[in-house]
Amino acid sequence: MTNGTARRRFLAGLAAFSCSPTLAQDHGGHSHAASAGPPPDRLATQFGGPFTLTDHNGRRVSDRDFRGRFMLVYFGFTRCTDTCPVDLPIIAQALDAVGPLADKLVPLFITVDPGNDTPPVMATYVAAFHPRLIGLTGSEAEIAATAKAYKVHRRKLTQPHHGAGEYAVDHGSLTYLMGPDGRFVTLLPHNSGAERLAAILRKYLA
Repeated sequence: MTNGTARRRFLAGLAAFSCSPTLAQDHGGHSHAASAGPPPDRLATQFGGPFTLTDHNGRRVSDRDFRGRFMLVYFGFTRCTDTCPVDLPIIAQALDAVGPLADKLVPLFITVDPGNDTPPVMATYVAAFHPRLIGLTGSEAEIAATAKAYKVHRRKLTQPHHGAGEYAVDHGSLTYLMGPDGRFVTLLPHNSGAERLAAILRKYLA
């Protein structure tokens, strides 16, 4: 088994675990009595962390700029041909489905291919999916650190049909919901469906 395969299986297991009924909990700072209520989420400190990146308008932003609102975080790249074209429309449809509740949420698309995905490229790409979607890019070091914090694998691949200098990027495809305090709330695996995502968002945003 390759390291990449093992890593993907590990994350898939976490995704299945995190979507179980016992995991859907509020991480907004509420305490739980020892004798009542569900136990603290064991994954609450495993995903996410501080970042400073550049948005698709060329402005430097950090995770702290989004405090007070939930963050819906997805990693991908603009030349993706399989996972991103499936998951980003799902995110867009879910945002429309929750209506005004979406004002409590910031949807973020973080590139795993900063060498190609400059702010202008990201601006054109995110606009094709939803007007509220924010594209984030940065230096290789900044993207590497952010991907590591979210446990997102990414690996350049060269395939037979690629020309000189062309490549694809194998990357994680989980969608992360982070709380208003910046801490992990829950995650969904690839192709979870707009209805399911909207239902989860309503649960936390209402």
